[in-house]
Amino acid sequence: MSWMTEHEDPYEQYDESSVRERPNPKANRPRSKQRPEHEDAVTGIVTAVDRGRYTLAVRIDEQDEAIVTAARARELRKQAIVAGDRVDVVGDTTGETGSLARIVRIQPRTTVLRRSADDTDVVERVIVANADVLLMVVAAADPEPRPRLVDRYLVAALDAGITPIMVVTKTDVADPEPFLANFAGLDIEVWRSSIDDPPVEALRERLDGHTTVAVGHSGVGKSTLVNALVPEARRAVGHVNAVTGRGRHTSSSTVSFKLGSGWIIDTPGVRSFGLGHVATANVLRGFPDLAEVAEDCPRGCTHLVDEQYCELAIAAADGRLEPRRVDSMQRMLGTLVAAREQRHQE
Repeated sequence: MSWMTEHEDPYEQYDESSVRERPNPKANRPRSKQRPEHEDAVTGIVTAVDRGRYTLAVRIDEQDEAIVTAARARELRKQAIVAGDRVDVVGDTTGETGSLARIVRIQPRTTVLRRSADDTDVVERVIVANADVLLMVVAAADPEPRPRLVDRYLVAALDAGITPIMVVTKTDVADPEPFLANFAGLDIEVWRSSIDDPPVEALRERLDGHTTVAVGHSGVGKSTLVNALVPEARRAVGHVNAVTGRGRHTSSSTVSFKLGSGWIIDTPGVRSFGLGHVATANVLRGFPDLAEVAEDCPRGCTHLVDEQYCELAIAAADGRLEPRRVDSMQRMLGTLVAAREQRHQE
């Protein structure tokens, strides 16, 4: 005799609604865009960047700092993290060998020093963050000083709100005064340094408490100066080619070093400093002596070479301004304007 009644469905016992499912917390958990607050994060200063790993100085107490290696959090993968950045980190911040922390936030920057590959490139490369002094290192000779490169440093510094300071090295090899005459109308602090007697102590005292970024053409003695200011830095130094007058790129990375209560950031030597990211209106800020005269220019004056009534050209012709200064500014403006017109046509 069958155990089923005549009204029972023989397949009812296989109804899929009665199947027991194993819970899947990940699949059942609602997705959220909210990120952890990381209230336990500590603050560190980025001192070096190397292939996705960041070296940080994390304050332990009033006297000591731990040197911590960190990676960036996934949500920061599209943001540039550079030397000088102040970041919040979580994880292992002991600095012990093999430890790895994680950067979860980049704190707001006070300043950003940028440059582009050339004047036609509007893509900016952030060099350092939070610097308040730009130390422009120039050699009086070997290699020959380049006034227009210094002009570009000045424009980039003033555009970023950073105070420029110039150090002229090798003053015992050549007289720096003819070169410095190019900047006679500017209120720039200038330090002179000989090979055998650099003003290390005085300069160290001047930079104490500041975040300083050192820039300079290859071979000018920038890394040598950094080593003198911070002996434990041990930055590689090179020699200048006696035939070409060019130096070899000895500093291949941007690295920060503790200098008193501040920092000095040594950057790789450069032979160009593109300003494609700088607005043409800001170029004149790099030439305060010219900007003062330009106030008398006609409305809408571009200050370019073909401007017939530009007061800058008139002042250069009658001797009120140094023609080389005006020429440098006009060339810089002309290059940026031409690059922008070319991009507009494309």
